[in-house]
Order: sequence, then C-alpha cells, then structure tokens
Amino acid sequence: MKSQRKCHLKHETWVAIEKNASKPKLPNIRIVKLTGEAFSEGVETYEKEGISVRVYCPAKTVVNCFKFRNKIGLDVAREALIDCLHQKKATRDEIWKYAKICRMTNIMRPYLEMSR
Repeated sequence: MKSQRKCHLKHETWVAIEKNASKPKLPNIRIVKLTGEAFSEGVETYEKEGISVRVYCPAKTVVNCFKFRNKIGLDVAREALIDCLHQKKATRDEIWKYAKICRMTNIMRPYLEMSR
C-alpha cells in the first residue's frame, strides 16, 4: 500500500515594493524589493470593491517567477511560463519584453525556446 503524502502549501501574498520603501509587517506577506522599470513596468490597475488594486500583468508575473526562482523553485517558474503561454495570457514577445527590462534574458532564453 502506497502512502499518500499531503502537500501543505503555505499561502502567501507576494508584494513588490521599491527598494528604499519600508517593509509592511503583515501576516502571510512575502516582500520583494525592485527598482526602476523592474518595479514600475507591467502594472495593471483593477477596481475591487471600491479599492484600487495594482498587480503585474501575466507576462511580468512569469518573468518575476524566474527572477525569484531561488525562492519559489525553478519548477514553479517553468510551470508559470508553460501555463501562461498555453492559456494565451501572454505572448513570447511580451514575456521577452519584460525579461529584458528585468535582466532575465540569459536565464529565460532556453525555457522560451524549449516551450515552442
């Protein structure tokens, strides 16, 4: 009889802040610090219950997954890329645009070529 392992994923919300900003102290919040265009590009704003919420577009989110691959795991970053392309949430060109901005082209090139 095989034993079943349960995967207990810790729920966290990832928040990007500018490098010089102070970190908020909230539970289940993971903070990453970005600068310049890596912070400001790819932001989309949505209204949710009267509150303005800023999130990164799918292409920028995929690039951020590769940027923080040591924190989330390379397998998660690869899966994000595959899912984003398969679900047509972003094109390779859009992802490549943000990879250049975030200086991730050398890391992402083989994965973008493999996923063709």
